[in-house]
Amino acid sequence: MTHSKLLNPSLRQNFLRQLEKLWPAIKGSLAEVRKPCIRPNCAACARGDKHPAFILSFTDKGRRRCMYVPAELVAQLRQALRNGKTLEARLYQLGPELLRHYRKQRDAPTAQQIPRNSNLPIARDV
Repeated sequence: MTHSKLLNPSLRQNFLRQLEKLWPAIKGSLAEVRKPCIRPNCAACARGDKHPAFILSFTDKGRRRCMYVPAELVAQLRQALRNGKTLEARLYQLGPELLRHYRKQRDAPTAQQIPRNSNLPIARDV
């Protein structure tokens, strides 16, 4: 049996439409942290008030990584994280849908499997 029986064109098209709407999509987490700045005479840092910053945490080759996020990108990354969660949920749903489609196709009667009624005459070539 080939893998093509698993491929349902309508499921694929529906998934691709949804995927297009979910761009950009990322996996990770966004955290606001407070850090001291690099200015030597910063009054806020001298008081102990640190400056807000955002960090994106993600996994790369099995290791946790963090990257600084400029403030102007925070809203876009939050949306990308939401899209990533939506995409992940959709992928979890897709497995059972593909299996149900495969089983339905597999169990559907074919012309060879339909039993013939022995009382009816069989059409013969003339």
